[in-house]
Amino acid sequence: MTKKLSDAKDGRVLLDGRAMRLREVARANKLDAVVVSHLSNLFYLTGLRTSAGVLVVDVNGDSLRFLLDFRYQTAATTLISERCGPSGLEVVPVTGSYEEALAAVLNSRSVARVGLEADHTTVRQWQWLDRHAHVELVPLVDLVERLRMIKDEGEVAILRRAGHSLSEMVPDVIALASRKRPEVEISREIDRLVLEAGFDRTAFETIVASGPNSALPHAHPTARELSDGDLVILDFGGVLDGYCVDISRTVVVGIADAECRRLYSAVQEAQRAAIDKVIPGVSAEQVDAAARDVLDSYGLGEAFGHSTGHGLGLDVHELPRVGRKQASAEPVMLESGMVFTIEPGVYVPGLGGVRIEDDVLVTTSGVELLSHSAGELVAT
Repeated sequence: MTKKLSDAKDGRVLLDGRAMRLREVARANKLDAVVVSHLSNLFYLTGLRTSAGVLVVDVNGDSLRFLLDFRYQTAATTLISERCGPSGLEVVPVTGSYEEALAAVLNSRSVARVGLEADHTTVRQWQWLDRHAHVELVPLVDLVERLRMIKDEGEVAILRRAGHSLSEMVPDVIALASRKRPEVEISREIDRLVLEAGFDRTAFETIVASGPNSALPHAHPTARELSDGDLVILDFGGVLDGYCVDISRTVVVGIADAECRRLYSAVQEAQRAAIDKVIPGVSAEQVDAAARDVLDSYGLGEAFGHSTGHGLGLDVHELPRVGRKQASAEPVMLESGMVFTIEPGVYVPGLGGVRIEDDVLVTTSGVELLSHSAGELVAT
């Protein structure tokens, strides 16, 4: 559990508040129960980390039935006995399949409309439940994830500490990017620094992309050795008390030519424009557009093909998505308590790429940088 949840009284109040907000949204959708199976959502609602499990939330009552196999039953029972979990939490042992156990629980309750997480329920699971659970199944999209977008004080405190710790690593990380060192060797050293800084683990596979590889937005570290004139993207992150932070820096090996300096200046200006746009009431799409407009003015719009940012929290990629409008997704208006990255980038095949990424918190009056903003292009 996170440090915030380790105090029994505070943890229970926090978790009860989350369950209450979930029930309010579910009632607005005329649901009798909500089935949660996404692991990060399970932790968010119960305070218990597992690799499997299903939570059945009674919308019109206070029961939370936690379906767990043998591996996690004792941990959940302890959570309940120590009053660290949410009120009404009850363990339901699973001895067969989770689908069978879930159908049995739903059929034992007076529920008619049951919401399932559409993005975390397979077609096979849905079809099986549709045949065996005597309820109407309703697909839910991002129901818990939208609650998670707004961080509470405890979550913000963890993310502040994590952002500061990751920022403090930047000079040491940049120092690793020297000529004739293989990308994969540098990535391993960065991972070591992340752990030595006190993080639980890295948040994702560290990216070290040099020269032509830096034109690949999500390159994997290779045996390629850094050479003079290379642009090098360093993208790394850590998990602290369950919460993820993420930074990218771009450096040049040796002397940067005029085009490398132009690319870097364009991306840095785009990032600053996006950060300046962050304030409650603005749409995430408008933040993305601020960065995109700058890069368009440099003639680099086509070289920027990904979103400007993504939410941070229990997952390294979560809501809100800071990008172009998508027909399949509801627009997101920024609210105080949201935490996300601002990471515009440009990628030119044959030359290389530049990405600058920092983490921000939306406050009541604007924006707070959780990581130290990047300076001018550094030559290693």
